[in-house]
Amino acid sequence: MVVSDAMLRLIDAAGVLAFAISGIRMAGKKDYDIFGAFVIGFVTAIGGGTLRDLLLGKTPVWMQDSIYILLTFVAVLFVMIFRKNLIKLEVPFFIFDTLGLALFNVVGIEKTLVCGFPWWVAITMGMITGAAGGIIRDVLLSQEPLIFKKEIYATACIFGGLVFFVSDFLFNDVLVSSLLCASSVVVLRVLALKYGLSIPKLWNNK
Repeated sequence: MVVSDAMLRLIDAAGVLAFAISGIRMAGKKDYDIFGAFVIGFVTAIGGGTLRDLLLGKTPVWMQDSIYILLTFVAVLFVMIFRKNLIKLEVPFFIFDTLGLALFNVVGIEKTLVCGFPWWVAITMGMITGAAGGIIRDVLLSQEPLIFKKEIYATACIFGGLVFFVSDFLFNDVLVSSLLCASSVVVLRVLALKYGLSIPKLWNNK
């Protein structure tokens, strides 16, 4: 079962806005100009979805709908208005990045299921949709991508994907499954931050 097209577009739009804000906020912290910040925000917002669509054999959604560009403009204005609080503090970045991750994870899973792929592919595509944009953002900003650090990031998407399918089996309600999926990603990220939870390193070089 999948959510309605209107609901999926709403979730996608919210994820685009959240991820664009996180990217623009980081660009502002690096003293990028407005155009540079827009580019970073846009790439952050559409990077994961573009990779997902290409892997699924689809035309990337941003090439068919101008809403992605418009939402990035809105994100730029938002960051410009609230720049003092957004750029200096780490909490706003964590909030918007986590929301984008959670929402895009749901979008990736749903769109993969629409294409008829099995659950393990859907979980993988959910992770790609959620995490790939952040990887591109970090690379463009000359930073080590969060996904490659011990911080719980992509693994939160995998966990959320498992929650989605377990919930779908138990409740047979895709809206409930989507909400639980997104919520589980947020909760896991918050708990990881609060209690210092992380993935063990392959080995300790110290």
